[in-house]
Amino acid sequence: MNGHAEVKGAPVHWSEDLNIVWKNAVKGSGWSSPVIYNDQVWLTSASEDGREFYTLCYDLNTGHLLDDKIIFRHKEPQRINRLNSYATPTPCIEENFVYVHYGTFGTACIDTRNFEIVWKREDLKCDHMQGPASSPIINDNTVFIHLEGVENPYVVALDKRTGKTIWKSVRPAEIYDPLEPVYRKSYQTPIVIKAAGRELLISNSSYMCFAHDVKTGEVIWTFEYGYDSTVSQPLFWNGLVFVNSGWIKIDNRPYFTRQYAVDPEGRGDITGTHVKWVYEDDVPQLSTPVIVDGNMYMIHDRGMLTCLDALEGRPLWKEKLKGNYNSSPVFAAGYIYFFSVKGDCTIIKPGGTFQKVAENSIGEMVKTVPAFVNGDMVLRTDQNLYLIR
Repeated sequence: MNGHAEVKGAPVHWSEDLNIVWKNAVKGSGWSSPVIYNDQVWLTSASEDGREFYTLCYDLNTGHLLDDKIIFRHKEPQRINRLNSYATPTPCIEENFVYVHYGTFGTACIDTRNFEIVWKREDLKCDHMQGPASSPIINDNTVFIHLEGVENPYVVALDKRTGKTIWKSVRPAEIYDPLEPVYRKSYQTPIVIKAAGRELLISNSSYMCFAHDVKTGEVIWTFEYGYDSTVSQPLFWNGLVFVNSGWIKIDNRPYFTRQYAVDPEGRGDITGTHVKWVYEDDVPQLSTPVIVDGNMYMIHDRGMLTCLDALEGRPLWKEKLKGNYNSSPVFAAGYIYFFSVKGDCTIIKPGGTFQKVAENSIGEMVKTVPAFVNGDMVLRTDQNLYLIR
């Protein structure tokens, strides 16, 4: 959950017909990223009209499709933003089990040994307005799900073996009800950290960030920033939580967003006491930064790459990359990978100056995050799943 791939090697040069070990067409449409355990690669997808929701499992070595099922059906699905998909949340996986989530359309656990469905939930409802995007995460025996729409946004903890609700925390009505419905929604993926002697679920919702006790759901602290539609995931490094505010809108268009560094050791409202720094110049609205050797690398949606000192929030350098960016950067085998929406990838060496290593293109649309394993890269585009070596 920090954008680091723990691999010793990773591909540096490729194209549509260079260093491609295999590719396989992906059924339906979706912006969920691939997840891998042993020799299985799992994806979610959905029909363009949102009436059918799929799980797909591929063999890592050959690319062969091992399992393909319709896991949910809906006759009248909610509308989504044209830039989103009905299968944007990324699954989470562990030994023998994969957990898939499609927002209000359903959540399920599948046994990866026999492809049987262990449990399903279709009662966790949410009016997303623009479609689902928050991904589930696993912590010990719990799966955390965020369903933060335009009415009564909430987070729920599920028993990962049964799917039963452990706790549910609805955002405080006295704060959220006065907001216009459009400003209550968020799409972020949370993280779990250890601070002040306990495990905390860090959830940067619309308007404010919440730190929940992972066992009970109790809100330990809050931090207010006042914006909406948060997407970028929080980070935890060197005792600090890095939180993206979501964006403020002017004339109903996204205008800017802020990146905060927060000390998570507080309790109650820590807005005025625990902020270490704030930065708002070319902060991404969609992707999550990555921190390497004390420097934060973040790519703005329109391509401005910024390197910050993560302790001080001080910019070290900036470089404009071509294209637009939805995918979050990944640090792998000593390099940082940045994929544009058009499928161009700029690879840099981290450091105090901009050091470009290579540029590659897959020739297809990319809004997902690649997975690195065994010196290879697994990449999902709008059309195919690739193994690149």
